[in-house]
Amino acid sequence: MSYELVIFDNDGVLVDSEPLSNTILAGYLTELGHPTTYEDSLRDYMGAAVHRVHDLVRERTGQQLPDDFDDTLHRRVFAAFERELEPVAGVVEVLEKLRADGRPYCVASSGSHERIRVGHRKTGLDRWFEPGIVFSAQDVGRGKPAPDLFLHAAERMGVSPARCVVVEDSPLGVAAARAAGMDVYAFTAMTPAEKLPRATAYFSSMAELPELLG
Repeated sequence: MSYELVIFDNDGVLVDSEPLSNTILAGYLTELGHPTTYEDSLRDYMGAAVHRVHDLVRERTGQQLPDDFDDTLHRRVFAAFERELEPVAGVVEVLEKLRADGRPYCVASSGSHERIRVGHRKTGLDRWFEPGIVFSAQDVGRGKPAPDLFLHAAERMGVSPARCVVVEDSPLGVAAARAAGMDVYAFTAMTPAEKLPRATAYFSSMAELPELLG
C-alpha cells in the first residue's frame, strides 16, 4: 500500500529516550516505596502516558502518588535528556527521504508537548517537526492503548485512518494503532517482535524502514 501519512511514535522511535526515562522512572518509584526495576518499567509503562503510572500504582497498592510526582519526574527526565539524549540511529535519513519524496508525516506521542519539544531541541529533530505536525496524549482524553491519539493525528492531518501507517516500538502503541484501524510497523531495536503482536511488519534498523514504506 502507498500510505498517505506516516505517523511516528516519539520515544524510542525518533529519540533514544526509553533507556533514560525508564531508568529514572524505576528509580523514582522505588524511592517512593514502590520497588520497580528497569525491566518492570519497560514492561508496564513503555509507550504510556504518565497517567498510567498513577493508575497502576493505585490499582496495585491502593496508594496515591505524590501531588508533585509528574513535575518531579519530568524535571529529572528533562535533565537527563539535556545531558545524554540522542536521536535514534538512522532516523534523520528516514525523515530526509520522506521530505524529499513529499510524503506527509507527523509524530503522535504519549509524552507531553514539553517532553517532545525538549527531546527534539536537544537532538536537532525540531527542524523536522514544526508544531502543526506534533500531537501528544495531552490533546486527547485517553492515551495509548486507546486509539484516540492516532485518530486525532489522522483527522488533523486530513487523512483517512486506513491510509495511515504508524511506526511504533511498544505493545501499547501497536495496540493503539490497530484499534485505530491503521497498519503499524514495529521497531524491534528494544522490544522483541514476540512482544509486539499484530504488527503489520517488523524491522530492527531504521535503514530498513524506507523500503517498508514503499
